[in-house]
Amino acid sequence: MTTYYTDDHEWVEVDGDTATVGITKFASEQLGEVVFIELKDAGDSFAKGDEVGVVESVKAASDIYAPVACEILEANEALVEAPADLNEDPEGAAWLYKIKLNDTSELGGLLSAEKYAELTE
Repeated sequence: MTTYYTDDHEWVEVDGDTATVGITKFASEQLGEVVFIELKDAGDSFAKGDEVGVVESVKAASDIYAPVACEILEANEALVEAPADLNEDPEGAAWLYKIKLNDTSELGGLLSAEKYAELTE
């Protein structure tokens, strides 16, 4: 599995033509205490850059964007019930979506872990 990152502070862990998507630890720390999460439904399809959800904290609201063109296979509904979990393990158990990649070549436009680290320094 390979993990990529976006300029919008999302991580994408790719396994073949599917991937798991979430927000990075950096984004979680910047948001502060998460109090609300809105996710789209399984079966919905999106183009790269489309808004696919919202994360709200006590400090701000932030849109979540599709890192690549995809179809949502599964949304992490547990986060809707317990949004604060996103602060506990944003790059693990608190993933947002499982997706099917429409075009794996779009992964080339995402950041490596090293490039993402440079972005957040």
